[in-house]
Amino acid sequence: MARGKLRIYLGAAPGVGKTYAMLSEGHRRIERGTDCVVAFVEHHHRPRTEVLLHGLEQVPRKAIEYRGSLFTEMDVDAVLARRPRVALVDELPHTNIPGSRNAKRWQDVEELLAAGIDVISTVNIQHLESLGDVVESITGIRQQETVPDEVVRRADQIELVDMSPQALRRRMAHGNIYKSDKVDAALSNYFRPGNLTALRELALLWVADRVDEYLTEYRSEHRVSKIWGSRERIVVGLTGGPEGRTLIRRAARLAEKGAGGEVLAVYISRSDGLTAASPKELTVQRTLVEDLGGTFHHVVGDDIPVALLDFARGVNATQIVLGVSRRKGWQYVFGPGVGATVARNSGPDLDVHLITHDEAGKGRGLPIARGARLGRSRILWGWSAGIGGPVLLTLLLTHISTDLGLTNDMLLFLTLTVAAALLGGLLPALASAAFGSILLNWYFTLPVHRLTIADPKNILALAIFVGVAVSVASVVDLAARRTHQAARLRAESEILSFLAGDVLRGEMTLQALLERVRETFAMESAALLERESDTAPWTCADSVGPRPCASPDDADVDVPVGDHMSLALSGRVLAAEDRRVLGAFAAQAAVVLDRQRLRQQADEAKELAEGNRIRTALLAAVSHDLRTPLAGIKAAVTSLRSDDVEWSEADQAELLVAIEEGADRLDHLVGNLLDMSRLQTGTVTPIIRETDLDEVIPMALGGVPEDSVDLDIPETLPMVDVDRGLLERSVANLVENAVKYSLPGEKALVSASAIADRLEVRVVDRGPGVPDEAKSRIFEPFQRYGDSPRGAGVGLGLAVARGFAEAIGGTLNAEDTPGGGLTMVLTLPTAAQRRPEEPDRESAVTT
Repeated sequence: MARGKLRIYLGAAPGVGKTYAMLSEGHRRIERGTDCVVAFVEHHHRPRTEVLLHGLEQVPRKAIEYRGSLFTEMDVDAVLARRPRVALVDELPHTNIPGSRNAKRWQDVEELLAAGIDVISTVNIQHLESLGDVVESITGIRQQETVPDEVVRRADQIELVDMSPQALRRRMAHGNIYKSDKVDAALSNYFRPGNLTALRELALLWVADRVDEYLTEYRSEHRVSKIWGSRERIVVGLTGGPEGRTLIRRAARLAEKGAGGEVLAVYISRSDGLTAASPKELTVQRTLVEDLGGTFHHVVGDDIPVALLDFARGVNATQIVLGVSRRKGWQYVFGPGVGATVARNSGPDLDVHLITHDEAGKGRGLPIARGARLGRSRILWGWSAGIGGPVLLTLLLTHISTDLGLTNDMLLFLTLTVAAALLGGLLPALASAAFGSILLNWYFTLPVHRLTIADPKNILALAIFVGVAVSVASVVDLAARRTHQAARLRAESEILSFLAGDVLRGEMTLQALLERVRETFAMESAALLERESDTAPWTCADSVGPRPCASPDDADVDVPVGDHMSLALSGRVLAAEDRRVLGAFAAQAAVVLDRQRLRQQADEAKELAEGNRIRTALLAAVSHDLRTPLAGIKAAVTSLRSDDVEWSEADQAELLVAIEEGADRLDHLVGNLLDMSRLQTGTVTPIIRETDLDEVIPMALGGVPEDSVDLDIPETLPMVDVDRGLLERSVANLVENAVKYSLPGEKALVSASAIADRLEVRVVDRGPGVPDEAKSRIFEPFQRYGDSPRGAGVGLGLAVARGFAEAIGGTLNAEDTPGGGLTMVLTLPTAAQRRPEEPDRESAVTT
């Protein structure tokens, strides 16, 4: 069965029209004859959205009872039984009511897609999991309901529903989003122009990245080599010289001029000659470009201009930034230089910037040796000097009247042979020696114009000439081979040095390493394959690039790593000399994979160790703190059941009070233990709703004597978005702690005040206080500072209070009370600052 297609309407903020657009698309589908139903849509009492539901078939929702109230969620079974072609599902990040089929609505959608049903859904940018920290820094609100980015990225279509901040605020002011009593608070808090502008930029950039992925995939599949300047990508060509930092900063400034600009710094190791690149300087430049938000790439190329242009076109770059050459003027006789060559061959779709710098024209320090793998132009020049040179020299010598003598003639021909060897290598030099000896014999050795030699001395001279020519050519060719080998080893060592440094520092992930392999060797895809045994099927540990290989047999190049692991690459067949470096990459890939798995095992072991510590502390608490009230209850019950003592009514009442107090203490201790257990296992699921503090705080004082706390909660405070049960439990623990440590005759104080877009609840005691160095430790489980005045508790109250506070998006910190004592500061977000679009829900944790 084919998997269904997912289409997502993405918005920057509530009210931009995602649900409206989704319902409009549903009507269009129905008009085209498509079987489309509404699986779940929340119209939030918005009239225009509600009207669009008319004419659409709605699958009945599933009613779920929770804490005495009835809620409705999407009925996945009913949708699967109905089997429509298209299902409309609103609010993809929504958290389902406990007792539902899945914890999250996006998991419900995955089931529909797996059943072959197309789904159209909606998401706000602030609900993407990776953007949680960014959104919190912008709005001051931590989003509790999120959806994994990968779920949204896998969507077949993502459509941005955009609206300017001014238009959205007008829509809000007209009452098209929230009720009139909430409009002013929303406009002055979450819907401020700055917030909306920043969220809109996030949405636009995220969608742009997604579109860029589509474009890269399309270009790869259709083998499009021409640059499409859809986005400013600036490639910085680095040589390892000191001017690199200037080029990187200049490129970063160019990228800032266009929204979404990207900087890619590339260093090309030339395999046909030695370079003067400083590994230390390259490391500094790499750090700089990464600090500026760019990426660093290391590529091997025989021809630097060609490799640079190939890299730029491969990443769909629009600009190249190069530095003015450091060569001195006389060095230009060897060629126009990289910058001029790149500018000449870049074409009309790729701009080239030549940046001046302090090192321009000062020389490279070490000359760059041309390699021994001679280019085509040098070989042509070598043959021209070896064949054409003797012809021109013969014409010149035969048309002048001065007789230089056979010795001088042979030296001139030998000069041409040496030049042919220096330019073209061994074969042009040998050809020059043979051709030159024939010309010397025919034109300059008696008898002339005959291939005979009258004087035996001339035979010896010609033999020496040929021998010297062959020797010089052989020496030049050998030196060239050694130069090439040194250059190749230098390039390999640079690559391996970068690789080893990244792996040893633990900075490189397996995917980044495979990307480096693919990029360095210009391959289409790279995959690390493994299997459990010789007969087991291959599985992919990780891969990069389109269409990765499923087995080593499908690869153009595969490098075994041990018995059951292989690095498989597709794209082209590599030369044998490249496999040595590729083998090092493969070995390092196995090391990185092992390191990742060891890190996962270490994290799991850490969790187990923490669990063991908790269990050990729990056993200690059970053996002491829980046994004490049990002993009191047991003693009181035994006394009451004793037949040899006649207890008065007052004594019986006192013993019953002791039993009740012991049971209350047990209930409190066990409740804290269960709360901490839920926090440790991550099973606390807060259900957020708008709440007045004066509805919750008084209920949190039920566990302390009536005259032990003063309450100061103004009625004018704004509402907060919290889970009522979790807030009550958190405040209750703070109040009990304050009362427990307050000095005799002193009352604890619970007050609240609004500060900007936050609300602070302060629980103040006049006890002994806590030193600054111990303030962080008192929130750890099973920690009690000093001696408890009543000897009760297992040291979980403050840990549970902070855990619940963070679960509902708040913070809890300890401060000194002026005049002595400790003040617990609980900070909560106001209702207008978080998820104003959500319907009211009951708390998921009972009090």
